[in-house]
Amino acid sequence: MAFIQSVFHQSPELALFLSLAIGYWIGKFKFGSFQLGGVAGSLLAAVAVSQVGVHIDSGIKAVLFALFIYAVGFESGPQFFRSLGRQSLREISMAVVVALSGLLTVLVIARVFGLDKGLAAGLAAGGMTQSAIIGTAGSAIEKLGLSPEAVQTMQANVAIGYAVTYIFGSFGAILICVNLLEWFTRRKIREDAVQAEQEQLKGVRLYGVDESNALPDIVGRVIRVTQAGLTVQGVESSGPVGAVTVERLQRDGAEIGVAGQLALEVGDRILLVGRRRAVVAQAGVIGEEDHSTEGMDLVMVKRDVSIANPQYLNRPVGEIITNLSEGVRHGVYALALLRAGSPVPIRPETVVLPGDMVTLFGASADIQRAAQSVGPVVLPSDKTDFVFHGFGITVGLLIGLLVVRAGPVPITLGSGGGALLSGLLFGWWRSRRHTAGNLPTAASTLMRDLGLAGFVAMVGLQSGQQAVHTIMDQGIKLFLLGVLVTVIPLLIAMLFGRYVLRYDNVAVFAGALSGARSANPAFGEVLDKAGNNVPTVPFAITYALANVFLTLLGPLIIAFA
Repeated sequence: MAFIQSVFHQSPELALFLSLAIGYWIGKFKFGSFQLGGVAGSLLAAVAVSQVGVHIDSGIKAVLFALFIYAVGFESGPQFFRSLGRQSLREISMAVVVALSGLLTVLVIARVFGLDKGLAAGLAAGGMTQSAIIGTAGSAIEKLGLSPEAVQTMQANVAIGYAVTYIFGSFGAILICVNLLEWFTRRKIREDAVQAEQEQLKGVRLYGVDESNALPDIVGRVIRVTQAGLTVQGVESSGPVGAVTVERLQRDGAEIGVAGQLALEVGDRILLVGRRRAVVAQAGVIGEEDHSTEGMDLVMVKRDVSIANPQYLNRPVGEIITNLSEGVRHGVYALALLRAGSPVPIRPETVVLPGDMVTLFGASADIQRAAQSVGPVVLPSDKTDFVFHGFGITVGLLIGLLVVRAGPVPITLGSGGGALLSGLLFGWWRSRRHTAGNLPTAASTLMRDLGLAGFVAMVGLQSGQQAVHTIMDQGIKLFLLGVLVTVIPLLIAMLFGRYVLRYDNVAVFAGALSGARSANPAFGEVLDKAGNNVPTVPFAITYALANVFLTLLGPLIIAFA
């Protein structure tokens, strides 16, 4: 034991990564349909490791959580701001119900079991994992007019109640928001998340890594001309506008330049590129397909282009295509329209909005020519824009330092709420101006996974030993009361959300429920189960409200307990 303590003393960060490794290993085991998951596993592993005696800097916990919550906000920022409005009333109601039911639960427990005001506030802070309650309750205790000794004792009781109940406050929220919610609704988070994503995409098909359509929309064919009297322009204009393009032409084995009025001769070989249906139709009219591709190779590129030219904005796609000049349109094909990071169907009636981005396909020279009219090309990159995101996290942490007072009650978002708000704002800005703020998916995933699991493991390492010792000293009573404070408000909110608010998608439901309880570890597990960002928008709304509502519980408990 002394050797292990010595190792952790020399390298305390070793305990963090050991907890993550063991925790994710534990989280893989399944017991029927129940699976603990890596986040909850890391918490339990960290509590076990903490019993050896680990002293690790709290600053690491703050950094890890800031990375996690900023990445969550950045990814969901565009959809978050689009979702605000009357459609957010369910999330507002959810946050209110969790806060009120939490307050009533604590007050009833305090009266029934004869707890003093300090222990009651500590139960609320730990059982509902809202550390800010410690500060607001402590300030309220100072204003009770008690002796200095009584104030000190009561404030110490806040810390004791918090230490005993915080671990299960995190762990229990995971069990309820993920496992119990799935059992209660008889639905799977992953299945509902996929369903919601498909509804958001309005029928646009998304392909996974290494997946592609067996019948691609854009194809190329080498055609040998057998029909006399054709011209290049005639071939390109015979079908729908911009449906096919003659990209190359060979005559008697030699390549010649392609021009609109150029007459095609029998025996010419042309490379016809365009929409599959139009290419197939035209090929039968022009001649016969030549299976030899010698001398007809052409490199095509796919580029995302930010639509910045005002003449293309707030207009239907059909109108834009009809009025496009031949110089802009020629040889360029729109594969997708992206809005706030999500595909939008390219239909004639689809209106192009500011911030939209179009994916163009064609020869490099054609794409560059079109981009000069449409807007800047957004080149794919695996590099993270650290200037943008470093400034974003800095702004978030500064916002978290702001304190607004509602009478004697200090209200603050804290570093977590500030980083979330900043992430939402910077993510929204990125969706409007695509040339800055690149954050590759892999980098964002690492920020979220490492940030959350590391934060939870730090909680276990720092609080685990104290919680176990306090339970042994104070008895199991406080721990069990903390379980009630954790479970009862979530169960009430779960019933309210299902039968009153009528949540029918469990992925959205889980996001709203975890956010209303400010349960970051639970939300991380929900995201992991969902496999996409569907739960993020309801979480962001309820989480922002919960940071305010739950913080206010401190002085209310001191006043009425």
